[in-house]
Amino acid sequence: MEVTRTLPSKHRRMVGAWCFLDAYGPHDVTEGPGMRVGPHPHIGLQTVTWLLQGEVLHRDSLGSLREIRPGQLNIMTAGSGISHSEETPAGHTAVLQGVQLWVALPEPARHLAPAFAHHPELPVVTDGGLTTTVLVGTLAGATSPATCHTPLVGAQIALAPGTDQSLPVRPEFEYAALVLDGAATVAGTPLKPGPLLYLGTGRSHLPLTADDATRILLLGGEPFDEEIVMWWNFVARSHEEVAAARAAWEAAATGGGEGEFGEVHGYAGPRIPAPPMPITKLVPRGRVRPA
Repeated sequence: MEVTRTLPSKHRRMVGAWCFLDAYGPHDVTEGPGMRVGPHPHIGLQTVTWLLQGEVLHRDSLGSLREIRPGQLNIMTAGSGISHSEETPAGHTAVLQGVQLWVALPEPARHLAPAFAHHPELPVVTDGGLTTTVLVGTLAGATSPATCHTPLVGAQIALAPGTDQSLPVRPEFEYAALVLDGAATVAGTPLKPGPLLYLGTGRSHLPLTADDATRILLLGGEPFDEEIVMWWNFVARSHEEVAAARAAWEAAATGGGEGEFGEVHGYAGPRIPAPPMPITKLVPRGRVRPA
């Protein structure tokens, strides 16, 4: 399955508290197994799952079992530790396309107990040629029911053919935009699927134009001031914290019990082993890579 990772990138590690963005598909899943991501652990983050086409079945160590479809949102808060799996369910449709995002949790929220929420309905606002679905936070006068722990926004914006409008945004937020399908001009920059366009702070309106039907993912939030260590599936604050989380996951695999990450039941396949720790010490880093 083709996956495009645009966050973290060469120049930027975060947009607000958003610290990871993978876009995948559209992928034909009629002939193969589709998505198969075995049980794996997380700490210190939230996962946010949004689909454009297809279905994904989520399982986690809290006992959650939930199929997500387009227009619905899954948000999993890892907190102090959780494990989960993702797979294309039986009886799926032909095409899979979506995005997987992570949100870094701040102190002290990163130590919360793990949680999972499925939101079958999200607020949708139509204004002229713009139809905005609010995944997280508040935008266009609508607020998502999803829980977040920093000032944050995530939204899908659908542009009708011939749209030429501006979307009100918050000057204190930094923003970035990803075209999911179609093509648009965002704040004067032509954009197609692939790259993430960083828009910075200081905007009160975001100009959007499109000749044809287009969908855009807009991410934003207050700049995240805490330095983080992001390695494998962990968002931490030190090398030692990452090493301890890795050791706990591997210990559970060798007979150490469920441990801090619990156990995912029902997935027909092996859990994902942790890679070796890097030779050099992991150090906390800020949201922007030095030039």
